[in-house]
Amino acid sequence: MEFIDYYKILNISKGATEKDIKSAYRKLARKYHPDVNPGDKEAEKKFKEINEANEVLSDPEKRKKYDKYGKDWKHADEFEKAGYSGQQSSRRGQRQSSSWGSAMDEDQFSDFFSSMFGGASGFGGRRSQRQSFKGQDFSAELTLPLRSAAETHKQTLTINGKKIRITIPAGISDGQTIKIKGQGSPGVQGGPAGDLYITFKIEPDSQFERKGNDLYTHEKVDLYTMILGGEINVSTLHTPVKIKIKEGTKPGSKIRLKNKGFPHYKNAHLHGDLYIVLDVEIPKDLSKKERDLFEQLKKERS
Repeated sequence: MEFIDYYKILNISKGATEKDIKSAYRKLARKYHPDVNPGDKEAEKKFKEINEANEVLSDPEKRKKYDKYGKDWKHADEFEKAGYSGQQSSRRGQRQSSSWGSAMDEDQFSDFFSSMFGGASGFGGRRSQRQSFKGQDFSAELTLPLRSAAETHKQTLTINGKKIRITIPAGISDGQTIKIKGQGSPGVQGGPAGDLYITFKIEPDSQFERKGNDLYTHEKVDLYTMILGGEINVSTLHTPVKIKIKEGTKPGSKIRLKNKGFPHYKNAHLHGDLYIVLDVEIPKDLSKKERDLFEQLKKERS
């Protein structure tokens, strides 16, 4: 098995922080994403390598094993267990032995695992059973517009060259991660496939701001309606509705529309509320007649 330098793939040093790793991954993932490079096999291959490197280095435990065991990091637990037993056997046989970590180079690691887990003769002439291992998990990031996140819908993703069709439930949140079972790397020796973890990024909307399951929007209302009262049409996520403005409404007042907000995750028949903030629209470019009327009103009020 050829050694893959995950640090080199992400173009970071071995002393990189979690923040450095995340930043490097996002930058490279955007650059080599198959959707950005349709039909580019080299970009697909690079994208697969980037995801694999991020999967290992972004997980502290996996990174620790990788730093210690290199290409054989997936079998670190079994190696350490078997290595300990081997040292004990060496002491009983009065043979000299140094620690496995310092006595074995990368090629010897692979030979060791081949004998331990591949069915060849192991320590003491015993034949080890073939052991299966779960495949590597994959991680991906998916960006959605706010309005798409409000609807249950299907999307087809390309992960490491493989097309996966998923159903995204309405109400998904920014930063939320879901697991797609069995869509990671194939298992080893008949073991189960790894899983796919998708983290969602919800884009800001030009009209609505989301806070939990509630939505906030600003609506401009003309000065006359704010003073005299009346009705206006406002937009919701789905259809426009008509609301009443009370006489003498102050700028910045909020009107709450129950159940017109964002759907609850996996419970789309439940919604938060929609809050409409009323902003007054001051008339501009007044005619002489309008200005005279305002002057007259000013005198009346004083």
